[in-house]
Amino acid sequence: MFEKYSEYKDSGVDWLGIVPKNWKIQKLKNFFKEKQSLFIDGDWIESKDIGGYDFNYFTTGNIGELQFKDSDQSYITSETFKKLRCTKVEVNDILISRLNVPLGRCCLAPKTDRPSIVSVDVVICRPDDTYNRKYYVYLMNSPLYFSFSEIESRGAIMKRISRNILGNFYFPVPSPAEQTAIANFLDRKTAQIGQAISIKEKQIELLKERKQILIHNAVTRGLDPDFKMKDSGISWIGEIPEHWEIFANRVLFTERNQPGREGLPLLSVSIHTAISSEELDEESNIRGKVKIEDKSSYKLVEVDDIVFNMMRAWQGAIGAVRVDGMVSPAYVVAKPNKKLDANYAEYQYRTSIYIQEMNRVSKGITDFRKRLYWHEFKQLTTILPPFEEQKKIVSFIEIVSKKIATAISLKQKEIEKLKEYKSTLINSAVTGKIKV
Repeated sequence: MFEKYSEYKDSGVDWLGIVPKNWKIQKLKNFFKEKQSLFIDGDWIESKDIGGYDFNYFTTGNIGELQFKDSDQSYITSETFKKLRCTKVEVNDILISRLNVPLGRCCLAPKTDRPSIVSVDVVICRPDDTYNRKYYVYLMNSPLYFSFSEIESRGAIMKRISRNILGNFYFPVPSPAEQTAIANFLDRKTAQIGQAISIKEKQIELLKERKQILIHNAVTRGLDPDFKMKDSGISWIGEIPEHWEIFANRVLFTERNQPGREGLPLLSVSIHTAISSEELDEESNIRGKVKIEDKSSYKLVEVDDIVFNMMRAWQGAIGAVRVDGMVSPAYVVAKPNKKLDANYAEYQYRTSIYIQEMNRVSKGITDFRKRLYWHEFKQLTTILPPFEEQKKIVSFIEIVSKKIATAISLKQKEIEKLKEYKSTLINSAVTGKIKV
């Protein structure tokens, strides 16, 4: 447990609640000796005689988080500078996003090798030395502050908070020594929490890698390490159990090109989850939200068929069908000719070595134009154990996958708890609920 301050008072600010008695409360715009440093109400620093110059820029990320990015351009003219209402940035300026949710995300501007600018959607705060800038970055990145700034935002689609409203937000002002102590405390604690999260994220990646290794070994080597092995005669496969066979896919499968029909679900193929077992939702539908009336262009698929997306097979978009349905005409449907456990086939086709082979035989000049057609797929080979052994391998993989998924889920919950603790700690420290 952390120590608390001896006395508190009502801050008079809803999102702050009580604060230590010796803390002051004041508006953000009063933090600065020069009003223009905040750039509110159109009060911008005038840039004199700006010609073209190289620059970096800061922008808001897709989750509302302020990011530093290299510009797609390397040159800006004075006309563009003025038209976009750009502003030059100094090292350690506080940069505040006023666009998107959560609003108010901020960071300290780093030192760069070129002049830096921000657009009209980023506010620059340049307080004097009375204020510890890192303390206020922690404060304005706290969830309590986000919840308040969200209420004050405007805009139905693209939310934005005005400079005037932002400048009139009330903030706590501890003594300079307390600001520094809080910032240093949070630097240490958030670094420790970040390290703990990083370790757990690496553990999750190792669990995922272990799962892939176990699947790869099971579908190419079998479950018994004492199996007598033989050379498969195929360089990318290597040795396989002596009693296993290798078939060209043209022997194992026939291409199915039957039209879909009313009443069947429209299924999808994903590089992450293989074939869906439920109707493709309207938002994901390749035809948007328009109701599909004509089923004739869609292909029929039946249980145990193997389906792959021609355009993304080289990324692993292949799998076994578990419910009768229909798929896009951009997919290839392979109907098994021999006794084949389709789940076993899916596990094999989604191993890294098989994906590499599909990539190798796919046609196209660049990655985004690559296509795996039926003609190329049927030239590939499949490693095939006896049918009962295929089923045992599938059962083993399902058990292993479930155990690893449980372990990953526990790690993810631990990460979420650490993130929650970090948020609570920041909130408590920057608002004086704990004394550091």
